[in-house]
Amino acid sequence: MLGYILRRLLQVIPVFFGATLLIYFLVFAMPGDPILALFGDKTPNPAVLEQLREQYHLNDPFIVQYWYYITGVFQGDLGTTYSGRPVSAVLAATLPVTGRLAVMAIAIEFVLAIIIGTISALRKGKLFDNVSLVIALVAIAIPIFVVAFLAQYFLAIQLGWFKPTVGADNDWGGLWLPAIVLGFSLYAVSMRLMRSSVIDTLNQDWVRTAYSKGLSRNRVLPVHVLRNSLIPVITNSATNFGVLLVGATVTEGIFNVPGVGNTLFQAIQRGEGPTVVSFVTVFVILYVLVNLLIDLLYGLLDPRIRYA
Repeated sequence: MLGYILRRLLQVIPVFFGATLLIYFLVFAMPGDPILALFGDKTPNPAVLEQLREQYHLNDPFIVQYWYYITGVFQGDLGTTYSGRPVSAVLAATLPVTGRLAVMAIAIEFVLAIIIGTISALRKGKLFDNVSLVIALVAIAIPIFVVAFLAQYFLAIQLGWFKPTVGADNDWGGLWLPAIVLGFSLYAVSMRLMRSSVIDTLNQDWVRTAYSKGLSRNRVLPVHVLRNSLIPVITNSATNFGVLLVGATVTEGIFNVPGVGNTLFQAIQRGEGPTVVSFVTVFVILYVLVNLLIDLLYGLLDPRIRYA
């Protein structure tokens, strides 16, 4: 087990350098002058422009800029935005908001997928199963911005159950509406995975053996069926968690969530290499660690899995 964990942690090293180098190059290759864009329609003093370019090493070749960035990272410095704010401060202000939103959305997705997927599998071919599959298909087909606008209009404006926008009220209670939108948009795939996994598990010989030994359904379903059917759903949820950390830009924009998605989108528009690369680097590491925890959880769910 320890050797397996060490090997997985060592995999972070090439992923770290590969991701930072690639993202930094993509930002470096973007057209336009990010320093000039800071002044908008104003015409800045050429001396000021040159000073700022020297300050942020924008006159240096790409590999030199990357070297300055990566050495700063190993010294605990993620860089500075072109507005003069430390990237670490921006990350500290936005990551907890998106983290709360991602956790809430994954929890909603996971609960819905397990409950509806299990019931659909046990009632295969019946009304509940058919209706659930249709709803899941609709959830997959409708773009998330449509779901977000509908939820905002009906649940927030018409019914008044939630606040239409988040803004500064970004604690756990203020994020319920965008979390429900994201959870609903993600649950469909997990529900279908759960349904298929439960159906496959119910047809296994050891499940029929458990029933033949006289075990009750209340014992067989949670201990033998559900436990062994959760692996594909957990894998999909772990993937969705990583996606939500950087991919909830549309939802965050609609509900005015001051999270990572909005900040990252604005940094890309401004061409802020250190901000974009630092954000992506942190997400890569978090994503690898989350998947490592999921891999270790497999062994608890299915004792047949061993880590040689």
